[in-house]
Amino acid sequence: MDQIQKFFQAAIAVGVIPAGTPLGEAYALGATKADQDHLADLVRTGVKTATSSGFALYAKDNAPLPVAGAFDIILDGSGAPVALVYTDRVEVRSFAAVPAAHAFKEGEGDRTLAHWRKVHQAFFTQEYQAAGLTFDPAASLVVLESFHVLYPPAAH
Repeated sequence: MDQIQKFFQAAIAVGVIPAGTPLGEAYALGATKADQDHLADLVRTGVKTATSSGFALYAKDNAPLPVAGAFDIILDGSGAPVALVYTDRVEVRSFAAVPAAHAFKEGEGDRTLAHWRKVHQAFFTQEYQAAGLTFDPAASLVVLESFHVLYPPAAH
């Protein structure tokens, strides 16, 4: 059994989720190992309770969008499991229409919408270019996810 499955089974063993619950995805947040470690720590401590991704990237890869009700595992930059999260909400909005409340829940920087837009515009531009797409901050859609940590309990 790999470390992701062991982590998931540990959450079941302590009663956080019932046996037989399916595991959704296991993924890291961010583009670099340092970013992934930092963002995983923000999730683990309960500061980061939301994330965003480029809608067009799902369409290009013919990948399903995240869904509310999923149990996912957040990984650090080394691929080690850090937190089991439950997805509370998923919505698609234009980049320009992302609300300040979502930026705050992402937990990064000073948690303002201005900071979120600056950092995410650069991130999405790079991600879209790598996929052969063009990111347009006035029109591109983003997938907004809200979640909470189930296991281990967030250390505030």
